[in-house]
Amino acid sequence: MESLLVSTGVVALAEIGDKTQLLAFLLAARFKKPLPIILGILIATVVNHGLAGAVGAWITSNVSPDILRWVLGLSFVAMAVWTLIPDEIEEEETQIAKRFGVFGATLITFFLAEMGDKTQIATVALAARYDDVTLVVIGTTLGMMISNVPAVFAGDKLASKIPMKLVHSIAAGVFAVLGVATLLGAGSKLGL
Repeated sequence: MESLLVSTGVVALAEIGDKTQLLAFLLAARFKKPLPIILGILIATVVNHGLAGAVGAWITSNVSPDILRWVLGLSFVAMAVWTLIPDEIEEEETQIAKRFGVFGATLITFFLAEMGDKTQIATVALAARYDDVTLVVIGTTLGMMISNVPAVFAGDKLASKIPMKLVHSIAAGVFAVLGVATLLGAGSKLGL
């Protein structure tokens, strides 16, 4: 259960102000059709984070516990730093929306925007850190939905009211604590 709760919380915080949340704001403002946007976000996230979870599980089974502990610990610390850097939407990601329907545009742009994004990397690290990859993927997907569904419904109005710097600082703090705890051997009872 810890893997589900940590994965949900970490990704929900990390996603606030992320480029995919900015993309949700943009798509909502442009198309004003929340249900296809939300469905596109959900499916893109499940597929993307499912693949990331599989990579994390593969890493766990192929890397020695001592090396894995250091790699994960340092990865979480790096995620803390990366979380403090604001994201921007790339223009080519928004242009896809003009060629496909609302659902298709959301599905494609979210999947592509998540490739190599901090929440995808966090999913890999969390799946490597915890034994239950399914709960990690469910948690990271919930975290994405928790931060993106309100963005779809509120559009640009919500973005100006959220203290992004504070949220990013909290998310960075959570990643830093996970990193330090992992480096200090907090996962050793789990075989890490």
